[in-house]
Amino acid sequence: MSKSKLLIALGVGVVAVAAWYFTMGSGQMSSGGDAMGGMGQMPPAAVSVYQLKTETINREETLPGRVSAFRQAEIRPQVDGIITQRLFEEGAVVEQGQALYQIDDVPYKASLASARADLVSAQANLDAATAKEARFAELVKTNAVSGQAYDDVKAELEMAKASIAVAEAAIEVAQVNLDYTRVYAPITGRIGRSSVTEGALVTTNQSDNLTVITQLDPVFVDISQPGVDSMRLRTEMSAAGDIPVQVILDSSSGMTHPQKGELKFSDVVVDETTGSVGLRALVPNPDQTLLPGLFVRAKIELGESQAVLVPQRATTRNPQGGLTLWTIDGTNQVNPRAIMVSGAYGDNWIVASGIDAGETIVIEGYQKIQPGMTVNPSPWAPAS
Repeated sequence: MSKSKLLIALGVGVVAVAAWYFTMGSGQMSSGGDAMGGMGQMPPAAVSVYQLKTETINREETLPGRVSAFRQAEIRPQVDGIITQRLFEEGAVVEQGQALYQIDDVPYKASLASARADLVSAQANLDAATAKEARFAELVKTNAVSGQAYDDVKAELEMAKASIAVAEAAIEVAQVNLDYTRVYAPITGRIGRSSVTEGALVTTNQSDNLTVITQLDPVFVDISQPGVDSMRLRTEMSAAGDIPVQVILDSSSGMTHPQKGELKFSDVVVDETTGSVGLRALVPNPDQTLLPGLFVRAKIELGESQAVLVPQRATTRNPQGGLTLWTIDGTNQVNPRAIMVSGAYGDNWIVASGIDAGETIVIEGYQKIQPGMTVNPSPWAPAS
């Protein structure tokens, strides 16, 4: 075979091989395209769903609080003088009317004696003026004295009577000041440390107290609640009547005060600095374990009520801070829904509005769904 015929034969063979390869490759690509077309229909996303229902819950709300005294009296002197005696034991329980301090009473006894002497003198002057007025009354009838002279005597009598009144008032003031030299307890309670000792000079207008008496049974627990929740709690308070309050001493250990108190008062003003509303509970404290200034937590027991609960794990926060969940209809289509809640109950939200009992929501799997998508639902089984 000549060289030119050999080259032509080789070229024809290459073309035939290329044509065969192209034909086979096109067939594979066609069959591969059919296979991909069959896989393009993705199955519906699997989600876990839960049908909401109305439940009976024992409504509670735990808020921060601080213990304050039921009554507290700051003891201050009402006269000037030197403390001569302290008549109580620091830290003891004192009774109302019990003597606490003795202030030097010698100057005040002298003032009382002087006032009484002035009364004696004024009484003598009154007696003399009364007798003189009687004489002049007879003399003026016979014109033995002038009418002007008689008027002057009557004026002297009135001045003598006024002097009696002044002397009696001075005795009363002196007696009060003398009584104030002994300082008494205005209330029953536990007395604190004394800020003065014998020999200390005290004054009527001093700012420092001598000691403090605190009544510790019962005590108040002042509770702070966010202002946005105050209207809801006020409504529940008015509906519930007497509301028990449990004082939690230690949240980590669950230690509580043995006696339950009662919610008594809700403030009418929102604190401008904290945005909170003050509540006050009255709590029995027979063992005096609750001391003023102690920080506690107060569990307000609002009683049983009917509510629709949504698991918190089913909700997300939208950009505005509100809560959103996914609902599923009878055709297994899902859509987002904004809801309002009135508080938490365990790991659930208490629904205020936005969804009703009987509707079905997505609990798990909502991360892979979109509005209007059809899903494959299965009942959600909460962990026991």
